[in-house]
Amino acid sequence: MDFDPWDPAFVADPYPAYAELRARGRVLWCEATGQWLVPHHEDVSALLRDRRLGRTYLHRFSHEEFGRTPPPPGHEPFHVLNANGLLDLEDPAHARVRRLVSKAFTPRTVERLAPTVRRMAGELVSGFVAEGGGDLLSAVAEPLPVAVIAELLGVPEADRGLLRPWSADICGMFELRPSEEAARRAVAASVQFSAFLRELIEERRRAPGEDLISGLIAAHDEGGRLSEQEMISTCVLLLNAGHEATVNTTANGWWTLFRNPEQLRALRERPADMLSTAVDELMRYDTPLQMFERWVLDDVEIGGTVVPRGAEVALLFGSANRDPARFADPDVLDLGRQDNPHLSFGAGIHYCLGAPLARLELAASFGAFLDPGVPPLRLVREPQWQEGYVIRGLRELVVAC
Repeated sequence: MDFDPWDPAFVADPYPAYAELRARGRVLWCEATGQWLVPHHEDVSALLRDRRLGRTYLHRFSHEEFGRTPPPPGHEPFHVLNANGLLDLEDPAHARVRRLVSKAFTPRTVERLAPTVRRMAGELVSGFVAEGGGDLLSAVAEPLPVAVIAELLGVPEADRGLLRPWSADICGMFELRPSEEAARRAVAASVQFSAFLRELIEERRRAPGEDLISGLIAAHDEGGRLSEQEMISTCVLLLNAGHEATVNTTANGWWTLFRNPEQLRALRERPADMLSTAVDELMRYDTPLQMFERWVLDDVEIGGTVVPRGAEVALLFGSANRDPARFADPDVLDLGRQDNPHLSFGAGIHYCLGAPLARLELAASFGAFLDPGVPPLRLVREPQWQEGYVIRGLRELVVAC
């Protein structure tokens, strides 16, 4: 099978194609996407930490100097929003913003949220069970991370329904070759979400609370403080990155468990012992973010091939997480796997700041369903995959209980 991110059959199961890519070499040119594909764990891990590559090139070059066409002026609201978030910043701006955000988004913040997250997960699961089941994706997987991020940011309950559609529209731009319609929706969502957060920030300036936005306003050091745009971009990134990954890990994870009944049975018998390793193994086995793209800022050699400045590399997380050179029996789901350096949260300076929160949400969600008082879930019909490849997830997951 060829690497074809627009083929529904490939999106449904890219792992055989990844095995072929790994067998063919360490870096391979893909004419269809205009990228160098990197499929091996060792290389992906190293390149995530290599400062000769960057999420952006604009801290060193103009579009013209880098041989790239500037994005259309009409897309500017999306690119301004995206360029000021931690995921796309490079040093020294990245180090400054991450340091300041870390002052507000601390391990203690996550720890303080834990009882609330478990309560929310329990309530969603109880309601789902009372209905006899339904679409687990829309009824549990999607609402939980939205509610948690809204709670974290201090978004009023009446406005929380706005967040998921904004997130979905903005994330449409992270796919390969997004359509002009996808760009239009992303720009509209960027404008609306930014305006909403600007008002919320102004309210918190007048009346600070215990929420993250108040913490971001207060965060400062000798290097300065966060600009309003950096605060807005940070809040949007927390929703988009945390939400999309958590939703897809939850739904993809249950679909994986249904296809591995012996592992599911073991998890049901010992949830307290296995839940932590199970969450990481589900993220490894069917990775929610399949590809992470970076620009080559200075020539880099990979396995004897020189990838030139100006090129784009596609770090294939899904392939790296199934690399037999790093994982024993990588195509086998092992919920008790101890040696599990999966790359689903990234690595290097762009390692996911929200990883502890994501793990908390996933453990709470799976844990609520595994409670002895909750009847076992039964799959009603085989799910279909969404069209997107980079952020890969199911359309729905219909179950009964």
